[in-house]
Amino acid sequence: MMLKRVMGKASFATLQDGSGRIQLYITQDTPGYEHFKHWDLGDIVGAEGTVFRTMKGELTVNAKAIRLISKALRPLPEKFHGLADQEVRYRQRYVDLIVTPGSKDVFLKRSQVIQTMRDVLRAEGYLEVETPMMQPIPGGAAARPFKTHHNALDMELYLRIAPELYLKRLVVGGMERVFEINRNFRNEGISTRHNPEFTMLECYAAYEDWQYMMDLTERLVRAAAGSSQVTYQGKTIELGKPFARLPIAEALRQQGVQGDLRDRAFLSAQLTKLKVEHGRQQGWGALQLMLFETLAEKHLVQPTFVTDFPAEVSPLSRRRDSDPELADRFELFIDAKEIANGFSELNDPEDQAARFLEQARMKEAGDQEAMYYDADYIRALEYGMPPAGGMGLGIDRLVMLLTDSASIRDVILFPHMRPES
Repeated sequence: MMLKRVMGKASFATLQDGSGRIQLYITQDTPGYEHFKHWDLGDIVGAEGTVFRTMKGELTVNAKAIRLISKALRPLPEKFHGLADQEVRYRQRYVDLIVTPGSKDVFLKRSQVIQTMRDVLRAEGYLEVETPMMQPIPGGAAARPFKTHHNALDMELYLRIAPELYLKRLVVGGMERVFEINRNFRNEGISTRHNPEFTMLECYAAYEDWQYMMDLTERLVRAAAGSSQVTYQGKTIELGKPFARLPIAEALRQQGVQGDLRDRAFLSAQLTKLKVEHGRQQGWGALQLMLFETLAEKHLVQPTFVTDFPAEVSPLSRRRDSDPELADRFELFIDAKEIANGFSELNDPEDQAARFLEQARMKEAGDQEAMYYDADYIRALEYGMPPAGGMGLGIDRLVMLLTDSASIRDVILFPHMRPES
């Protein structure tokens, strides 16, 4: 019961359920009327009667019987106006869903987005699979993992940071088109675009490459949106036109960076001017990416595939045949947010082993986000993985865009927060 007006011999109440709201008209002749006068907003109420329209045209039930189904012991906050306190909205989502207009619509849209992408992938021959959430070696991304301990096996396990290496094992096994929509966990900061537990779509296709994956990503985003334009935080985002494709070096030149973008000394000097910390062990590829993230990323409002990533910062990507210092890799940016990351998969076990060893060296030097050496994954590649393309797409950030939500917490039912004091 969201609204109640007691008017002597007759009263009105507004009931809300999953399908919407409807008004009740209750008279003193209605069985249970005296009890009704003492019920509170938030109580769960049932009614039977005939439907009519008031003089103002409002659909109303002329109640012939009413009953209290469940008693609310806490009052609803602020009646119709929703929860003004954002922190309370996130902590008490069960109340937010009841009283905040539009809150439930965000999560209905989220469900529709996920279902639409499933439908697109299944129509194109992809098989949905599930891979381990707890892994002995966290792989598939550069991120700091959560650790846990399995008592029976007496071994340390990690919550996965990405399903990539397991999905590619399936490609080795002959599952040529696979996808998974599920949780990843990264022990990192919390912000308007980061939650330590988040939802990703990852898909892999044998005998395809990064160019195919860009096309697939564009189709998925457009299908999920269901329109050629969306408005996000006052900006019109064009989704109907082909997404731009922009090499990192060109993005930097557009921001006035003139010089050799593979010269480590030049890149280091640029970062020093911008007061961006960087290490001596980082090569030109890492520095170029840091400069891009500092200067160019924030300008990528319209959908843009950024390409020509250095191989140094793409340890799972195939090197470009025409330029081995680059990787056949892309990232999709919309409103300066990374939405997707994809590439032609590295299927050379010797090259992959060498890159894992380099990542292990970086980890020993103090980089907590560097990858581990995964000997079983190398063994899988030694059995032969066909050429393949892969892509990961952040569901939460995409839903933010499509529901005009300013924070990732607005699109996650129960976001992580500090404990209440």
